[in-house]
Amino acid sequence: MKNFFVKSIFVLILGSALCVGKGQALSLGKSTPADFADIVAPLLPSTVNIWTSTEIKKAKPLDPSQRGPQGGQALEELFRQFLEGMQQGQPRKANSLGSGFVISQEGDTAYIVTCNHVIAGADEIKITLHDGTELDAEVVGRDKRTDLALLKVQTKKKLTVSTWGDSSKARVGEWVIAIGNPFGLGSTVTTGIISTIARDIAARSRTLGGADYVSGYIQTDAPINMGNSGGAMFDISGKVLAVSTAIYSPNGGNIGIGFGIPANLAKKVVDQLKKYGRTKRGWLGVRIQNITPEIAESLGLKELKGALVGDVSRKGPGQEAGIKTQDVILTFNGQEVKESKDLPHIVGESEIGKDVPVVVWRNGKKVDLKVKVGEFEQAEKEGLINLGPELEEKMEKAQQILGLVTREVTAGIRERYKLSDDVKGVFVTFVSPNSEAFEKFLRPGDIIQQLTSGTMKLVPTKPEDLQKFMETLKKEGKKKVLLLVNSQGNLRYVALSLEEKIEDNEEESTPSKGNKK
Repeated sequence: MKNFFVKSIFVLILGSALCVGKGQALSLGKSTPADFADIVAPLLPSTVNIWTSTEIKKAKPLDPSQRGPQGGQALEELFRQFLEGMQQGQPRKANSLGSGFVISQEGDTAYIVTCNHVIAGADEIKITLHDGTELDAEVVGRDKRTDLALLKVQTKKKLTVSTWGDSSKARVGEWVIAIGNPFGLGSTVTTGIISTIARDIAARSRTLGGADYVSGYIQTDAPINMGNSGGAMFDISGKVLAVSTAIYSPNGGNIGIGFGIPANLAKKVVDQLKKYGRTKRGWLGVRIQNITPEIAESLGLKELKGALVGDVSRKGPGQEAGIKTQDVILTFNGQEVKESKDLPHIVGESEIGKDVPVVVWRNGKKVDLKVKVGEFEQAEKEGLINLGPELEEKMEKAQQILGLVTREVTAGIRERYKLSDDVKGVFVTFVSPNSEAFEKFLRPGDIIQQLTSGTMKLVPTKPEDLQKFMETLKKEGKKKVLLLVNSQGNLRYVALSLEEKIEDNEEESTPSKGNKK
């Protein structure tokens, strides 16, 4: 059985899809139906159940040093045989159920939308049509950043296909119909309303290694549970409004808070997966954060708009265009950046290789720049993308000094960052988002060349030097330390408190109880 882990009470749901037959959708306008039977009837045939199988390799032989509970030779021998039976047995199969919906058919090839986490790691995927027909499915493409996947099956049957709706017109309070496969109970129909639109749950999703590109989920109180993922949420005209992907729950069951990937975003991703087998998104190569009132005041901004640049990727489009740390990106390709979360979507949907205008706020005035949009997936392949969620999590758990994780400046780092031999110090690989160092714009890629406190100075060459120096300063009763930081060749001083405490936001993770069989 696959386990999907929960951060706090946020749960990715495994599920089935709900689709609407092309040309069969009912146009009911804004009137409230007496019931949903006539709306649901044409949708059910486009809904499919998804079955996956994953081989769990047999474990390594039992370590002879392992011993069972102390309770006599007979009990220990029984325990040994039990463990060996588990660890040396044949490879086992883990099965799971999810949902999907038919989105198009071209001749004998039908395409099915589902969630990436439904089919992730699967060795075998089968789909079951509404009439019970079972077909082998093949992955066309997957996108972790939106948690979407596209499958295809071969069949001579003419299938009922769904129609994308316009999620930009969704309004709070409108009806939602969800069809899925909760807990293996196929073709389950539930209804509710849109609770809110543009709900941002990206931070919680990233803790699961899930979507980091969807910032505006559609939230509903329509009951969806484990097994609904990949299923469609329909409006009352029978068009796909969103793709069910997650629930907010203390126990894996429905409490009236579910989330769907908006149809307008899902359609673009599915079209790219079908055309290229992967996504192709624009890339700027910057790390951004929100503009707070304090930041706006310090930078002379009159409005809380734009995206503050906290870090610029080396060899990225942003750096080549002259974007700098502490710039505020106000517009990109003619589109206003109202909030920082708007920028990834504006950039992602920009034409790759095109020179686009960018307006930034720098030193109290607007500066016009030109940026050639890069490709995110290509940059990721070449290792130019900043730390991902999994690596960030490991770095967060690494030993931090002043909220920083550092390493020696190796020959490889010198070559990559074009550092001369006379540059001494330690290389910053991670900065805790909860630290004073982060607030003062220290970022991965910076080099700490010197530390000073009163008459005490240090030119560090390895992380251990920092640790010993900090301990010495604390024994001397020092309260502050001054860092000489090399940021992309620019030297600056940063004062940090020795009493800084990094907040521990780690929450207990528990396995979800989704029924995957």
